[in-house]
Amino acid sequence: MSETLHVACPTCDTLNRMPRERLGQAGKCGSCGNPLFSGAPVPMDARRFAVHAERGDLPVLVDFWAAWCGPCRMMAPVFEKAAGELEPHVRLAKVDTEASPDLAARFGVQSIPTLVLVHHGREIARTSGAMPLPALLAWTRQALAAV
Repeated sequence: MSETLHVACPTCDTLNRMPRERLGQAGKCGSCGNPLFSGAPVPMDARRFAVHAERGDLPVLVDFWAAWCGPCRMMAPVFEKAAGELEPHVRLAKVDTEASPDLAARFGVQSIPTLVLVHHGREIARTSGAMPLPALLAWTRQALAAV
């Protein structure tokens, strides 16, 4: 019998059940019909974070950033490319620390950009500062080995 995962829709945040062995296949949300994997980071606030990172079964890599931050702007295209490489095994999320200071405080974010890998609401790994795509992919894959 296959293990069923709960995957949150990046469009409407509905939790969808998906067999683990179908994770690499194109799935659609049972509620809104949009793809479950878009290959792009998902903007999140506290409500969306609760669905994706706490109730969903996929690990979530969160980029804590702010619009005024130069290194954050440098990191944005790298993070965007990483989404295409890491999905469907990881959901990539962006949290604007100015719009969601509660989430930044919850994770003790003191500098940005900060990347936090979360699984079932629990922090698995963290790193700060901008990095090139190969380093980001290697760091994420190494941290996922602990999940």
